[in-house]
Amino acid sequence: MLRFMPVGDSMTIGSAGEHTWRYRLWQHLRTTHDGPFKIVGPRETLYDKATDTPTSYDYATPFPHAHLAGWGEGWLHMAPLIADAIRGHRANVLLVSLGLIDLGFYTDAEQTAENTRRFVGAAREANPHVRMVLLPVTPNVRAETDAPFAAQVARFNELLAKTAADLDEPRSPLLMASPPPSYDINWDTYDGTHPSASGEHKIAAAFAGAMHEAWGLGGPYELP
Repeated sequence: MLRFMPVGDSMTIGSAGEHTWRYRLWQHLRTTHDGPFKIVGPRETLYDKATDTPTSYDYATPFPHAHLAGWGEGWLHMAPLIADAIRGHRANVLLVSLGLIDLGFYTDAEQTAENTRRFVGAAREANPHVRMVLLPVTPNVRAETDAPFAAQVARFNELLAKTAADLDEPRSPLLMASPPPSYDINWDTYDGTHPSASGEHKIAAAFAGAMHEAWGLGGPYELP
């Protein structure tokens, strides 16, 4: 059985009242994947903006909402956690959307790429056959107005693609997803960073498209 673990920052955990891209992808796999699968992870909640804590279960629609995601967490934070999460929940496919928080607050592009390699190494220690899909940092409002930050995002996305190519191996495929199609921060986010409903669909489509094209999992994602 495929056991998918979404791994990410605020765009993956989502906040109270949202569907999240995790829901959109689960819904897609239910109708296109030929075989049993499960969404797994050590966390279940959404972020509650009112209390500034990840304690909300107020999903817009109920679904299997396990994950390893956190508001304000990046590669730096997830690299030490991923091995135990994989062992504890027997994950064999990781869907990873990280990097914006790292570049914004903690590490430069090269340091962030090194933490990506640490993450991959730890994941493979826990499961030598784990598959991983890595999403590049998506367009965001800070990159629109802060040229040095935009350069760091572009540089990291280049390094992320190189990391995926360098570390890919047959027993543990490492796949770079394409940027979400036609992603527009004025339409696909509600604040310049976090996905709106259309943004959720486009992020889910990026993961689904990569898995379908490279591994034959699921089917093409039909955007609404």
